[in-house]
Amino acid sequence: MSLKITLKSNERLIVGGAVVRNGGKGTVLFIENTVPILREKDILGEKDTTTPCKRVYFTIQLMYIDEPNVPNYVKAYSELAAEILKAAPSTRSYIEQLNERIEAGNYYQALKLAKNLIEYEEELLKNAN
Repeated sequence: MSLKITLKSNERLIVGGAVVRNGGKGTVLFIENTVPILREKDILGEKDTTTPCKRVYFTIQLMYIDEPNVPNYVKAYSELAAEILKAAPSTRSYIEQLNERIEAGNYYQALKLAKNLIEYEEELLKNAN
């Protein structure tokens, strides 16, 4: 069974590590095998990694789309997670959930959880000001 993806004009997505952009009107793609796929709304560019939790998201994103280099990304993630826990111990439950998904190789599910971590970080920063 294939995955049907409808793209808007100029919308980007990552398919198996390749960035694809729809150049015309709306397009329908059918992905007929299992590959990592991220829609534009879920892609975080490196220039947008302006906070520790966004760097965590970006690192997990790389785990998801660049499988051969996962060990390097896991090491980077572990260092970032330790820094976050030291600065904000209240993030422990988020980090533990991320750790579980990453250890199981469920990087897409980890990305979803990392969005929650980013939202929590935004709340912490908002309340700190």
